[in-house]
Amino acid sequence: MDTPRTLPGQPSRPAPGPATSSGPRRRPSGEPPPLPRPVDTATRVSGVVLALTAPLWIALTTRPGLRIVTDVDLTLLRALERARWDPLTDAAAVLVDGSSVAYRVLAWSLIIVLLVWRRFQHFFASLALLLVIPVVVASARHVVGRMRPTGVEILGSWDGYAHPSLPVAEIGVVLTTAVLVLVPPGSLRTRAAASVAAVLGILVLARLYTSVDHPTDAAAALALGVAAPILALRLLTPEEAYPVTYRRGVRAHLDVGGRRGQAIRRAFASQLDVEVVAVEPFSLHGSAGSTPLKITTTDGVVFGKLYASVHMRSDRMYKLARTVRYGRLEDERPFNSVRRLVQYEDHMLRVLRDAGVPTATPYGIVEITPEREYVLVTALVADACHITEGGLGQESDAVSDEVLDQALAIVRTLWDAGLAHRDIKPSNLLLADGRVWLIDVAFAEVRPSPWRQAVDLANMMLTLALCAPAERVYERAVRLFTPDEIAEAFAASRTVTVPAQLRALLRERDDDPAATFRALAPARPPVAIQRWTLRRAALSLVVLAAAAAGLGLVIENLRLAGLL
Repeated sequence: MDTPRTLPGQPSRPAPGPATSSGPRRRPSGEPPPLPRPVDTATRVSGVVLALTAPLWIALTTRPGLRIVTDVDLTLLRALERARWDPLTDAAAVLVDGSSVAYRVLAWSLIIVLLVWRRFQHFFASLALLLVIPVVVASARHVVGRMRPTGVEILGSWDGYAHPSLPVAEIGVVLTTAVLVLVPPGSLRTRAAASVAAVLGILVLARLYTSVDHPTDAAAALALGVAAPILALRLLTPEEAYPVTYRRGVRAHLDVGGRRGQAIRRAFASQLDVEVVAVEPFSLHGSAGSTPLKITTTDGVVFGKLYASVHMRSDRMYKLARTVRYGRLEDERPFNSVRRLVQYEDHMLRVLRDAGVPTATPYGIVEITPEREYVLVTALVADACHITEGGLGQESDAVSDEVLDQALAIVRTLWDAGLAHRDIKPSNLLLADGRVWLIDVAFAEVRPSPWRQAVDLANMMLTLALCAPAERVYERAVRLFTPDEIAEAFAASRTVTVPAQLRALLRERDDDPAATFRALAPARPPVAIQRWTLRRAALSLVVLAAAAAGLGLVIENLRLAGLL
């Protein structure tokens, strides 16, 4: 019987026998995972507050309920009317009249700041809230159809039905969103939230003081303007996946300190029986689909790829965009969970290893948060560098013929085994002790289309052309591939088929390696890449409908602002 696989330097574990206290530990049912994600108090309270608006709206649409709610509202408004004082009245009127202008200034400022810092997930979530909440409030006002307070003197300006209060909802949504997407968590956010609560309290008091709104109008507006953004942002931009930070870097790279770093240590100890000494980011250049980690253990150093919900969402959007733009060139179906994503890469590592492709040895998967965060553990290629490092921009001495042959042989091995890597670029080709390694197999595919295999060859040759003359790369390639196969590769190659990192490096050159390869290979017309399917047509219609709905929201918001 084979002994269980161990990490490098770790003593072999005995074959399974009677249960003992040592070794990997199975987490019992009901025990929290290494990094639990409980629903916080603010989210729970927001959900309850939003739920309470439903019975209020039901009451306001019935005659007995409307009478009872209005009697309570008017009792408070009459008390405030008796307490009016002329200097305070003037200040309250200024607040009431200026809230609409303040909302537009704050909303545009929020959008501009998010664009400047390129926080696109926060940008799109905030833009959706700023467009949707006012329209929802305006629609609710027409459905409820509540008149302004009667029996008291209204001092401020107003427009339309009373419930919910549109100005309160607008100021609430822009300030709440700004705090959650602009202010880092901690004491600073706590103080900012307290300031927002004070501003909203003053605005609501001013509108009640001038009898522009009923108290329940303002309460419902706060529920939609404050509670709804909290729930939406917790769902669309969770803090662990999209932290509020002002440091530059790849947004997909998650922080592995604090609670997450401690959780990784606990998970390795319980699931792999390995003690982790240090966890640090590793070789982040060129990697945007995961968080690469260098994990130091008491038995050696291993490599880890941290996958989280943010990476799965990126994969979904990437494949959706490609399907709409080009059709189904290959298997572009998205993963439905993070566990499936990391499970697939672990499987493909083993498939490529068994096929003879030089790739990192897989050691297993570590669960951090079920269905949300996992670490794929592999061997670390020691003393490795990207194949183009040290050779970029040089000529014949950049890499040896042996290195070129190894790299090209990887593609031939993939072809012979019926596989495709689908993401060949400089950061995925490592050179260590004169040996070429192919890493990052998350996009690899079994039994791909001939088009996809041809693209792999083209990308490999373009990558090698960064550190060796294109003519020499072609000369070595024809030893493993026929001229017709090379011609097919560059007939299938387009800008969209070249990974972003490789495309950027090629743009920095004065020559055009792709044109050189096409001139050296036999002439062949370009391979068409557009594929129309029923799925692509349906997705295109959905995207167009979403765009039309977005345009409608913009027009409705302009109308509400009095600009149309």
